[in-house]
Amino acid sequence: MSIRRLPEHLVNRIAAGEVVERPASALKEIVENAVDAGSRRIAIRISNGGLDRIEVSDDGCGMDSSEIALALERHATSKLPDDAIENVATLGFRGEALPSIASVARLSIDSRPAGSDGWNRTVDNGVTVSEGPAALPPGTRVIVEQLFGKVPARRKFLRSAKAEYAACLDVVRRLAMAHPAIAFSMEHDGRRVLGVQAGEAREDRVAALTDRALADNHVIVALEREGVRLSGVASLPTYHRGVGDHQFLFVNGRPVRDRLLVGAVRGAYADMLARDRHPVVALFLDVPPLEVDVNVHPAKTEVRFRDPALIRGMIVSGLRRALEAEGFRAVQHADPAGLSAWRSEPVSPTPIGAMPIFEAAGAPVPTHSMADRRPAFLTPPPQARAEPAAAPAPEGTSFPLGVARGQVARTYIVAEAEDGLVIVDQHAAHERLTLERMRRAMEGQGIAAQALLLPEVVELDEPACDRLEARIAELKDFGLELERFGPAAMLVRATPAMLGQGDVQGLVSDLADDLAAYDSALSLKERLDLVAATMACHGSVRAGRILSVAEMNALLREMEITPRSGQCNHGRPTWVKLGHGDIEKLFGRK
Repeated sequence: MSIRRLPEHLVNRIAAGEVVERPASALKEIVENAVDAGSRRIAIRISNGGLDRIEVSDDGCGMDSSEIALALERHATSKLPDDAIENVATLGFRGEALPSIASVARLSIDSRPAGSDGWNRTVDNGVTVSEGPAALPPGTRVIVEQLFGKVPARRKFLRSAKAEYAACLDVVRRLAMAHPAIAFSMEHDGRRVLGVQAGEAREDRVAALTDRALADNHVIVALEREGVRLSGVASLPTYHRGVGDHQFLFVNGRPVRDRLLVGAVRGAYADMLARDRHPVVALFLDVPPLEVDVNVHPAKTEVRFRDPALIRGMIVSGLRRALEAEGFRAVQHADPAGLSAWRSEPVSPTPIGAMPIFEAAGAPVPTHSMADRRPAFLTPPPQARAEPAAAPAPEGTSFPLGVARGQVARTYIVAEAEDGLVIVDQHAAHERLTLERMRRAMEGQGIAAQALLLPEVVELDEPACDRLEARIAELKDFGLELERFGPAAMLVRATPAMLGQGDVQGLVSDLADDLAAYDSALSLKERLDLVAATMACHGSVRAGRILSVAEMNALLREMEITPRSGQCNHGRPTWVKLGHGDIEKLFGRK
């Protein structure tokens, strides 16, 4: 078969296959052009998920008739002023998007530069069908209709209108997030689905495009290293989602999808979230053009860094610094579902004869047999535990988490703070504190081991023993000394001193299970964090243990000075606050 040159229309369709995969691809290219045109306002309207119609209007610099004609030629661009392709500073530069779209759809461009007349040019599947004057304000309007309408082989591989709409919305959301100086609006089938104003702070723009609650539950990320600047917004560990669809990475203002982000974010939140939960993050990297290759993918959705280790390290360090700076902070809103469970109910008047009988402090409480001989109306109410005050109770105004006033269900510490009522999950809080103590010990002299008076045998299946045996040296660094004891058992000679003996069987069994689930997928650092987190859980104050007031207050004070104490090792909050306003609402005071 002889070699031949492909006709122009076929070349354009091949290019369209690379650049225009679906309506969202076409929309992305057109909106990026609007951004590069210096627009301050971009309006998007789509119909039937973009399958029938896409319209993008902007107030950018506009084009005259000759520039419109040139824009519809392949490899013609205004975004590459010289031959230095590695120095590109705009979102697009290939010069293929508009002719590619025009080769597989009906494309109409109306544009007008400021101080000049408007012009229109319409191309239907590669053929120019009309052009002439157009009336419009300064800027550009691009309309794409019936994408792949005359290419049924491509059209039938598109997804449903709902799926295509979701993809279009995601494209606009990412571009709007990257450019808070531009106002964006979007309509789908005549219904407004997105609207953000120009000039918003970056964190407000991210919250508006993800979840409004993020505005009160985020940290600001800022780090600069070796000419690379990282900024952005990240959720508190206690504010998370079940899927990782709210993690965004931008490189030099360009939205990209990169596995580097997933791994780095997972590493940063490794010991703060359960592995099936995901934080909300939007990270913006400003990288010197020569340090990043943006020409890896035809649609420019992927990039390649010259030094990926630097970028990953910056993301992990930037996130961790921002989260640690927040100390004990956790999600600060009371759960509406939880508040709704508090309800006022009518209370029957108490008969005078059934008024409570108060006992003096230290007075003997009647025995059960004595109570049985009393009439029912003299039966005393249930007695709560009380402690004699050795000193005046401190004022809650002195401490962010307040001072302990009691314990509920042997699980929750109730404290009074200046601005409300604080409830602390004693096990979750102590679990985090124990983990942070273990970390500090590992960074110092190591974790001291406490030898067991009698070594304890833990029976497991043979594969579990094999996994533990392979990690004996690492576990010894944590103060846990193990030996293989036959094919299906491990001998425990010492446990971490700071944990006490505790439930040795449960600790070793849980470590074996964790290594089975994650060992091969984690780095050494992540494995060590996993071991520390598992040990911390077993060495923590358990729910059901009665604490003295002094112990409760000691726990609160340590939380206030410990990084990341606002969440346990699985991402659950360790404390919640019921503000004075919430309490007043419960009693109908406001």
